[in-house]
Amino acid sequence: MATMYITEPGSRLEKEYRRFLVVKDDEVLLAVPAARLSHVVLVGRVGVTTPALLVLLQEGVGLSLVSRTGALRGRLMPPTGKNIALRHQQYARAQDPAFCLAVGQAIVAGKLRNCRALARRWARTRPQIPDAVVQRIDAAVDQAQTAPDLATLRGIEGAGTRAYFQVWRQTLSAEDIDFPKRTRRPPRDPANALLSLGYTLLTDNLMTACEIVGLDPYDGFFHADKYGRPALALDLVEEFRGPIVDSVVLNVLNRRMLTADDFEPGPKGGVYLKRHALRTFFEQYSARLNTQVLHPQAQRRLTYQQYFEVQARCLRRVIEGQEEAYTPFLTK
Repeated sequence: MATMYITEPGSRLEKEYRRFLVVKDDEVLLAVPAARLSHVVLVGRVGVTTPALLVLLQEGVGLSLVSRTGALRGRLMPPTGKNIALRHQQYARAQDPAFCLAVGQAIVAGKLRNCRALARRWARTRPQIPDAVVQRIDAAVDQAQTAPDLATLRGIEGAGTRAYFQVWRQTLSAEDIDFPKRTRRPPRDPANALLSLGYTLLTDNLMTACEIVGLDPYDGFFHADKYGRPALALDLVEEFRGPIVDSVVLNVLNRRMLTADDFEPGPKGGVYLKRHALRTFFEQYSARLNTQVLHPQAQRRLTYQQYFEVQARCLRRVIEGQEEAYTPFLTK
């Protein structure tokens, strides 16, 4: 099951029997069987017909609308939140400081362990990366597991992430791309533009996973509650940021699949991908989601997209008391 990204301006999604068609000016650009899709993303000025919407709902295929600058405009999902008892448990757990801290420690330790694994991998071929920076990520991993409260834990996560991005910056080899630091809302340079876009897509993926397993994506444990923030989805995003988004961005920039010429100024001083370059990034992001990795407990290979639901179900079992602790995804 895959996610389909539709970026062609003026095109629309239609249905024909059990297939979805991408059509522009009465020409079929793409035809995909409904059974092969788990999600559809419409980017920018792309439309969808009512019959296609009905088939999406009938087949349980989610639909997201994303602006050309990467902002999530809205989502369409079939009814999934029928298990009110589960959501009551989730909301009660979210009011338990000890539970939130335990889940938060697992999430942050998992994220930072993935950051450390990537940083060590990159440092093996780049002697200019100081050992001291990688050691700061090491220290953050240890500190996260003994943090006394969420405020301290968030500070540790921030410090470890800053050290990680120092390594990430020195791994970026594209001469025409500068990455002085992580910036967002708006992103100030091409690398940040791609990171922000990738994190938006990843958050949408994890929102879908939460809804599939019956959880409310807006009530989380590590991220603070804020109006409109999908806190639970963002909790689950953390362990996948490095292995998916950060790795894809490095790949497309270092391999010159995208260059500085593929970006343009946007609103409020930001920098964004030009329309023609969106397809390249979506293709690479989609390919990463379909990359298979070994699941240690199941002893079989799963795609990252399948892993999202696995992790959401793992968290659900912890919420329901079926498992004692949340086990994050860890990259090698």
